[in-house]
Amino acid sequence: MQLHLPLHRWRAHAPDWRAAIASGLVAGAALMVLELFWSMTSLGSSPWAMSHKIAAISMGSGVLQSSEFNVGIVTVALITHYILGVVFAIIIAALIESFGWDTSPGTVLFAGGVFGLILYLFNFFVMVGVFPWFAEMRGWAAVMGHLLFGMIASGMYLQLGRHHSTP
Repeated sequence: MQLHLPLHRWRAHAPDWRAAIASGLVAGAALMVLELFWSMTSLGSSPWAMSHKIAAISMGSGVLQSSEFNVGIVTVALITHYILGVVFAIIIAALIESFGWDTSPGTVLFAGGVFGLILYLFNFFVMVGVFPWFAEMRGWAAVMGHLLFGMIASGMYLQLGRHHSTP
């Protein structure tokens, strides 16, 4: 009796770029809605405070002086948020394709969740050295948001992409 285990070895396959970009946009939008909801309900802060923090990545910490609605700041925050979402989704897609994790939805979602957790650690414990205003956002809500981002991005990529399932 032979037992075939689905070993996940590296293979040289480029991701489906359109699917990766689309999954990054969808997952980024989901995370943005979660962040907006979280800031209004849990933090009791202005719904625009999060936009100011995200825009400060591109515009500098001067935009953190207020948390009022500003169309320019919100626009920069949206662009920054979506660019980061797409970049991270491309990384997830490249990992899925390179290691052949597209063999089952469970594997893809698990890998996306792990990626989201690693992304949380990177953002809130490494990048906080460059963007210290994110330190106050550490916590379970941010962990869950990043976990869901990774799972949504990987799940959407699995649904939308053309995959190379043969080893």
